[in-house]
Amino acid sequence: MYEPIRTKSVHTAAESTRSGLPRRTREEELDIRLAGHLTALLTVTDELRVLTPSPALDTAAAQLAAHAARLSGGRAPLRAAPSAARAEAGHVASLHARAGTLAGNALAVATSRGDEEVTALVTERLAAHTAAEALPV
Repeated sequence: MYEPIRTKSVHTAAESTRSGLPRRTREEELDIRLAGHLTALLTVTDELRVLTPSPALDTAAAQLAAHAARLSGGRAPLRAAPSAARAEAGHVASLHARAGTLAGNALAVATSRGDEEVTALVTERLAAHTAAEALPV
């Protein structure tokens, strides 16, 4: 009474096409994500270095660039030229807020990855940007 199924199941067809795709391990995926977060944080740090120069930001930028390069297989992170020419209090505060958010994202991935060096660096940056946000304008 019922006609037999003559074609492959949709699920079987999907599995056969997926098997040929390149796969990355969880660690490789976390490395890629963490390198991206560190590069984004580096970009905001470079912008802050132009607006409010300080040796602490210079050191942080060098450390962020070194860790991003290490996680990217030795490729140095792309660094954009900062766009701001003058320091407006509201703009600097928003950059510190953005850097704090990026540092928090990087902290979550670094903790998940188990990278103690990056966790320490990003925790330090998160504290610095949080403190800078709290300063009166």
